[in-house]
Amino acid sequence: MGILKKLGIALIVLLLVLGIAGYFFTRGDTADVDFASTVGTDPTLDEPEAESFPTVAIAEPVGWAKDEVPVAAEGLAVTRFADGLDHPRTLQALPNGDILVSLTRSPKIGGGESNWLRDLVASFLFDKAGAGGESANQLVLLRDADGDGSAETRLVLRDDLDSPSGLAWGDGTLYVANHDEVLAFDYELGATELLGEGRKIADLAEGTGHWMRNLELHPEGDRLYAAVGSKSNIGEDGMEIEEGRALIWEINLETGRQRVYGAGLRNPNGLAFSPWSGELWTTVNERDMLGSDLVPDYLTNVPVGSQYGWPWVYYGDNFDRRVKYPIPQYINYVRTPEYALGPHVAALGLVFSQEGAKMGENFASGAFIAQHGSWNRKPPSGYDVVYVAFDERGNPTGKPVPVLTGFLKEDGTTRGRPTWVEWAGDGSLLVSDDTAGIIWRVFAPGAAAQAGVERMSGERLPAQRELRGIEASFGEDDFARRVTAD
Repeated sequence: MGILKKLGIALIVLLLVLGIAGYFFTRGDTADVDFASTVGTDPTLDEPEAESFPTVAIAEPVGWAKDEVPVAAEGLAVTRFADGLDHPRTLQALPNGDILVSLTRSPKIGGGESNWLRDLVASFLFDKAGAGGESANQLVLLRDADGDGSAETRLVLRDDLDSPSGLAWGDGTLYVANHDEVLAFDYELGATELLGEGRKIADLAEGTGHWMRNLELHPEGDRLYAAVGSKSNIGEDGMEIEEGRALIWEINLETGRQRVYGAGLRNPNGLAFSPWSGELWTTVNERDMLGSDLVPDYLTNVPVGSQYGWPWVYYGDNFDRRVKYPIPQYINYVRTPEYALGPHVAALGLVFSQEGAKMGENFASGAFIAQHGSWNRKPPSGYDVVYVAFDERGNPTGKPVPVLTGFLKEDGTTRGRPTWVEWAGDGSLLVSDDTAGIIWRVFAPGAAAQAGVERMSGERLPAQRELRGIEASFGEDDFARRVTAD
């Protein structure tokens, strides 16, 4: 084949790719539902508009100027805890004040069936959004020994991990989730090295599609929870490959047994235990290509054995007619999420208010959530850190309150993308900003350390000791029979 013919073919392929990319960037659905009505405990759900191609509105990262910081809510201040990091994602605070951060990107996984056009476009979009490139695969320790709010010590504990994200520590053991496994390392507080190969305590579905594998250790220290997102949007690559995905695992650290704790969660991310009830909560990224007004990402509790409907159902009882697989019987028992965060905000990191936090009385009873920001909504959503207030019984209320904004610029570019949140030992809130390579520190100047959230408690119902027929009475405290009689 002559050189001119080769150049001609290459030019045609290039023009085809550019044409496809141009088509994506010049079309799409524009939101027409007030965003405020799509968030909260009773969100407005628009009529679905199935898209053959997704709406695309990439906010290209341009970074922060040296003297720039995000806009903090009234009463709060923000400074740089650390910068110059290579795509920082998850954070883990240690009891001695050290902060661990994963420097990571999606894994490079070859083989298997692939939609080359979809993968080509996805790669282009990831690069434009600042998520492309090789993963540093590092676990880094940050230390603020002099207490000035800036980490002067930075140590690489490991650089041989495999797209690490989930981090948890307890009783001398550090748990790290690569994209396809959970490892346990012996690690004493203050150590500047993480030695050994690590003990594998669980296999996870490999990180194709939604690749982050986030961890949370139970307060009692005997169970570990691992969030695993789906490979696809709505199972379009088949349900067999979704086995072990779109769920939260519970790993018993004493017996090694592993069970599905909650399922039907398209892409669960942040994990945290409610200080009011002790229940596990998570943030979830919902499905795409139903328009800019659907489907809201959400914050919810995850009772053991709960099912949230993916891919057949979204937000309680809304069937996705695009899914052609037989509907399983358990769909009759799908739970409705507790709180909508809005369509396509990409909710990731999650923490609850806790004892010792110094965010002021306006931010002392709720959840803080990092919203990475949309790539497929017009206008964009997310690109902020929000606070959701909880009442005294541990239920979310009201609308999300912005804590950090200013990431998204008026020209459609973004200075950075909030990714994770974690409490520092001094009571400040740390926020990772992956595309900017910065860890932000947020606090209320002069605020006292808050008290802990009061745990709910109540008396157990008395045990029923015998059954004696429909007319039976169990005494004056027979509440159920009194209600029936009334």
